[in-house]
Amino acid sequence: MYAVNTPLILQWLYPTLTWHRNRAEKRIFLTFDDGPIPDVTPGIINTLKIYGVKASFFCVGENIKKHPDLFDSLIENGHRIGNHTYNHLNGWKTVDETYLENIARCQQLTQTNLFRPPYGRGTRSQYARLQQEKYNIVMWDVLSGDFDSRLTPEKCLRNVIKHTRNGSIVVFHDSIRAIPRVTYALPRAIEHWLKAGYTFGVL
Repeated sequence: MYAVNTPLILQWLYPTLTWHRNRAEKRIFLTFDDGPIPDVTPGIINTLKIYGVKASFFCVGENIKKHPDLFDSLIENGHRIGNHTYNHLNGWKTVDETYLENIARCQQLTQTNLFRPPYGRGTRSQYARLQQEKYNIVMWDVLSGDFDSRLTPEKCLRNVIKHTRNGSIVVFHDSIRAIPRVTYALPRAIEHWLKAGYTFGVL
């Protein structure tokens, strides 16, 4: 189970994490997790280029290593890079030292102050260490559900349109499993938001 709209209790329990940006500004922050992947990332880059939108990509180190040209393309197109661990580790199931070493390994490639824990799962001690190292730990307030194979593309689109508001950080995925939903929902959502007067920012 997952919540499309992040519960306020989580934001209250972890107030030092970034869940959204300024609610007074009619701006949305699109983010993509798990890439870069040849079957999906180029299409997302192209869609964003068509609409003149910049986004933030939380990249997995081993995927950067496999596809350096794709990673370079993200940067060349003006998108922001975030660290998503080297091997997509679940912080709840990984001892702190191993987890932090994995992040450091990814950081050699990403060179960023942005970090997002895979699955949104990390511990207080892991977060404390990362914040000591000056990472901005970025979560979200809208989860598209594009990774969920039970979800129709149409429902994925409705999810993001219904729950996004000023300052929202929206999560999509440039992963194989997300392809049917992200390729359908992303351009339609962007068109909807642009017509509604939103602008887009990078983190």
